[in-house]
Amino acid sequence: MSENGVKNIIEVRNLTKIFGNFRAVDGISLEVKKGEIFGFLGANGAGKTTAMKILCGLSLPSGGSGNVAGFDILTQSEEIKKNIGYMSQKFSLYDDLKVWENIWLFGRIYGMKNNEIMSKINLLLERLNFSDKKDEFVSKLPLGWKQKLAFCVANFHSPKIIFLDEPTGGVDPITRRQFWELIQMSASEGTSIFVTTHYMDEAEYCNRVSIMVDGKISAYGTPSALKKQFRATSMNEVFYRVAREAKRGE
Repeated sequence: MSENGVKNIIEVRNLTKIFGNFRAVDGISLEVKKGEIFGFLGANGAGKTTAMKILCGLSLPSGGSGNVAGFDILTQSEEIKKNIGYMSQKFSLYDDLKVWENIWLFGRIYGMKNNEIMSKINLLLERLNFSDKKDEFVSKLPLGWKQKLAFCVANFHSPKIIFLDEPTGGVDPITRRQFWELIQMSASEGTSIFVTTHYMDEAEYCNRVSIMVDGKISAYGTPSALKKQFRATSMNEVFYRVAREAKRGE
């Protein structure tokens, strides 16, 4: 439970995933609060992608317990999928569909009714200043616009939490900053954000972060607390000091 008595959006204890003799995720525990931006960091091979798959209901853990959006990770994976949003670095959009068709398609995938989808499409496009792009094919959109559209599609069905898997890879610094403004706006409206990133300046925008090393969480806390703990001036320095302890390769 969170401090105000409201259930955490994510709460896992001793989460483990084993492949043969390999412990990809080795007994991690964490909590994510309502409206929190949580950074899930780790070098390649640390186990964060495997852990995220479990949290998204795409894989079952080998051990441990927990819930996401109020649903049990062991027994309610399908309910978890319906109540989260997800965006990857590839944006999950269909280039051969128009802007409004992409939004409509994902609305239907998440079980929304046609009239609800169409009314929300217009509001969304106005909010993004995309109204004049409604009938354009996604393939013709600039990369930054695709990124913003993909995030809004992930948030379209009003999920309790959105998982962002390295969503800003390959975009310029100005576009990344604009994207983070969208993230912060959603968080201020009560949506929790769970984000992986290799950009340590983005970790500074998170309320709290964890850093995985060799399947375990080796650092956990607010950016300011971690910088103080490791006597560092930036999250990049914190990450380097923690991740250099890794023993297993990519």
